Amino acid sequence: MRISTDLKLLVVTLLTIISISSCEKDVLLTDPNAKLNFSTATILFNTVFASIRAVTENFRVYNPREKAIKISSIRLAGGSSSLFRINVNGTPGTAFSDIEIRSGDSIWVFVEVTVNPNNQALPYVVQDSLVFETNGNIQDIDLVAWGQNAHFFVAKKQSPNLPPYVIIDTNLNSTTTWDKNLPYVIYGGYAVVDSSTTLIITEGTQIHFSNAGGLWVYKGGTIKVQGTKDNPVVFQGLRRETALQEEPGQWDRIWLNDAGAHEIDYAIIKNGFIGLQCETLFDPAMPVSLKLTNTQIRNMSGLGILARNFKIEGWNDVVSNCGLYNAALTIGGEYDFTHCTFGNFWNYGQRTTPVMYLNNYTEDQAGNDVLVDMIKAEFKNCIIYGNNDNELELDFKNGALKNHLFRNCIIKADNNTPTSDPLHFDVIYRNNNPQFKNTFENDLTLDTLAFAREKGDIMHINLSTVPPMNIDINGLARPTTGSQPDLGAYERD
Repeated sequence: MRISTDLKLLVVTLLTIISISSCEKDVLLTDPNAKLNFSTATILFNTVFASIRAVTENFRVYNPREKAIKISSIRLAGGSSSLFRINVNGTPGTAFSDIEIRSGDSIWVFVEVTVNPNNQALPYVVQDSLVFETNGNIQDIDLVAWGQNAHFFVAKKQSPNLPPYVIIDTNLNSTTTWDKNLPYVIYGGYAVVDSSTTLIITEGTQIHFSNAGGLWVYKGGTIKVQGTKDNPVVFQGLRRETALQEEPGQWDRIWLNDAGAHEIDYAIIKNGFIGLQCETLFDPAMPVSLKLTNTQIRNMSGLGILARNFKIEGWNDVVSNCGLYNAALTIGGEYDFTHCTFGNFWNYGQRTTPVMYLNNYTEDQAGNDVLVDMIKAEFKNCIIYGNNDNELELDFKNGALKNHLFRNCIIKADNNTPTSDPLHFDVIYRNNNPQFKNTFENDLTLDTLAFAREKGDIMHINLSTVPPMNIDINGLARPTTGSQPDLGAYERD
């Protein structure tokens, strides 16, 4: 019958169309530049681990392309030893291969972690990554589990020429306070103290940064760190294993911009790239101020203090073991340090730069020198010493003010450093070993019979300062009459 023949032809045609359509949908994209899209870049577990328990998070993997795509492998970087476990579209495991995602479609990935808080060998933070390989492209998702509750700041905002950041929420107040009740974790970039806001950090507070993390006090913002001798505020990396407690380069920096008056008292800033970067961004003619007291900055892979046309007043500070400079005071500014110890016995590689660097110029875009007055750089009862032949570099250009003065200081210097110039150097103990207790372990307290003992001058001790300058960083009283104080931040009892 004619109808039967036409029906058969229609069925064959439809089947052919469906077959062709199916084949087209199954065509795989082989472009080596093709990448997957993820619903997140980081899986962060921030649950309290009060007992041995598992916690699960999830995310989606998208194929935004017009053709199907095959993921050749999905695996945990830590392999079978990882504390994380994954489930891809309902199938558990640690590694998967040849996972196809059709055009415009997605798959679910579930991630689970188990942390035993009673295992003392386990760090507070557990990290791994989930690695995706597609057409030769490698992409990954960071997996981070924090072994106790904390305040988390995950940097997700992006702006041109800036690192990722997150604004610290002040709940519409001008001031917010961080305290020691829970640690603070800054992950993936900078936590920002925004304009017209003040961050107060009280004694005993612990702040942890990821390897790209930092704290940025932006123009008009202010920071006040209020540690104590027995309960300092600690800025450090994420990892808590004993072997990494003093490992440099684990995070980025604390970055201070234009403000009225920053204050840091009894802080420990350790194991980053730059301890404090202080610079004016918008009005270089008016340096802003930082009062830095009773603070230790140590084991920075770059610089302890990098200042650009800033105003810093400091006493009882210890800046030690930095891969480049302990302090670089550049592009002019105003600096006044009393009873501070700048010691560098870097043992993570060769160090070719001195402990202390000062200059009074910068360069414009054409490479021409732009002179900036060094309003004041004064060091009194200080130690500037290390294991290089020269630990003080004065890089000054004629035509700009270079107002520097070192009084009653130990300075390690070569013949190119004019420590005999009476206009800029007064009572200098050139190349005399201060005799620290143990430089190998970065203990820069003074030995019993140290040369630096009683070499200071009581006239440099201001009795009206808050905190008091006549008390050393460990709480020991300095003489203010009769005998002379010891040099540096530590008074020997």
